[in-house]
Amino acid sequence: MSEDTELVTEESEMLIYHGSTVPVPRPEIRPGNRLLDFGIGFYTTTSYEQAEDWARIKMRRETADAGFVSVYDYNIDAARREMVVRSFETADEEWLRFVVNNRRNIGIPDAADIHMGPVADDNVYQTIRLFETEILSADETVKRLKTEVLHDQIAFHTARARSCALSYCRFIESRSVN
Repeated sequence: MSEDTELVTEESEMLIYHGSTVPVPRPEIRPGNRLLDFGIGFYTTTSYEQAEDWARIKMRRETADAGFVSVYDYNIDAARREMVVRSFETADEEWLRFVVNNRRNIGIPDAADIHMGPVADDNVYQTIRLFETEILSADETVKRLKTEVLHDQIAFHTARARSCALSYCRFIESRSVN
């Protein structure tokens, strides 16, 4: 490397959002009674609209008068250096089987602290149900999923992820959802 050449390392900062019925300045991983795509965890997304949808769903479910989207600045590169992050780039067969097993509460050995990948929202989950009931094959299910617009989700699962999330996830604000 010459004297003129600088080694530049940029950290990837990203905004992530969490929808709830309360502002969440400090993320928590709470045991839940619902079977979710990536299992128990603190769920976020890079889509503000998706977080608003989650807040509205929680408002209906809890008959709450208010919803909030909490906004965080997240340093994903720093988190990746300290944790195991499993990313599903697309709704492929591996993602499909992982989501189905989590929603069925079938334990899957997986050492990941954080999972990232597409959200199986209500429209997508109808297609997944056809796979679960063996009406569709895995190939046909994946083909149908490719026609959907899929938002992403980032789920923090472990105590290490919670601690890291607090270290690399800076709370910015909570915005009210009507």
